[in-house]
Amino acid sequence: MTDDTTAASALRGPIAKPGILDIAPYVGGKSAIAGITEPMKLSSNENALGAGEKAREAYAAAMANIHLYPDGRATKLRAAVAEHHELEPERLIFGNGSDEVFALLNQTYLTAGDNIVTGQYGFLAYRISAKANQAEVKLAPEPGYKAEVDALLEQVDERTRFVYVSNPSNPTGSYNSGEEIRRLHAALPSSILLVVDEAYAEFVVEPDWETAFPLARDAANLVVTRTFSKIHGLGGLRIGFGYAPLAVAEAVDRIRLPFNVSVPGLEAATAALGDEAHQKASRDLVQTWRPRLTQAIRGFGFEVMPSAGNFVMVRFPDEARNATAANDYLNGKGIIVRAVGGYGLPDCLRITIGTEDQNRAVIDALSEFAAR
Repeated sequence: MTDDTTAASALRGPIAKPGILDIAPYVGGKSAIAGITEPMKLSSNENALGAGEKAREAYAAAMANIHLYPDGRATKLRAAVAEHHELEPERLIFGNGSDEVFALLNQTYLTAGDNIVTGQYGFLAYRISAKANQAEVKLAPEPGYKAEVDALLEQVDERTRFVYVSNPSNPTGSYNSGEEIRRLHAALPSSILLVVDEAYAEFVVEPDWETAFPLARDAANLVVTRTFSKIHGLGGLRIGFGYAPLAVAEAVDRIRLPFNVSVPGLEAATAALGDEAHQKASRDLVQTWRPRLTQAIRGFGFEVMPSAGNFVMVRFPDEARNATAANDYLNGKGIIVRAVGGYGLPDCLRITIGTEDQNRAVIDALSEFAAR
């Protein structure tokens, strides 16, 4: 090696493994607007009521023990989740948000050249960690803004290791019925893990929706995930879990870092699970305002997708009154919503269901925007 080559190599530094630099980094909903001190943040599907009193009290009490490492097995929270959802505790995987559960699953089972299958508008976190493991991502078309069983199955091949389904789906708000999930699972080879992401499960009111927990109980290739970020309002503490076949849970545990969930997070999540009053208030707020927002925005001439989550996705097909212009107008009113061009939906905005005052502000602003 010549001196010039050595010098060039030293300047360049380490090179990321193949595929890493091809990943588009995840960009969360923005939280600030220049010149506005306290904007209305409706960009991240956070709980408009915040965390419940019981969770906040538990968090405050946990401060006395933050010098201690957390319980690596999340024993207390594990027992609470198992009792609440009637699940076997040894089959639970806890993570720094359900995002980490996806990452751990992908790290455990994916090798270079494998692939995952998900919907065209599926949550970006599935794709990022798959690509980080040098796997490919195969997207099933969603012409109706919803994951379709047959379209997903058409993408499956001999190198598929996972099929990911958001149910309900973020950012579209669509959902798959219990029958659809059962049909999808029955059609998959036992070597392929079906992951059903139920982050927004607690907000669903549609009678044909079903949690996949019962289906997963006797399945060797089905994982169901949940989060404490939405209904419980603990997004800042990053707590999620997966209910997996025992063999999967034990395999993931071999690579999971031992203290991946914090002491305050474990205590607050345990308390939140038992705060039924806060959960009911959070559901009631969404169930009251989701149809009101939908009806009002449709009345302005914009398309609102049916949503089973704590948000609505609005499509602005008009060239003059497009999504970018609407986003800028809302920002000018101090309202932050989520542009979803990164999902391939450049003509749409996703709007979190907020408090009554926030929702009325959105309606007023979009009414003004529509009248321009």
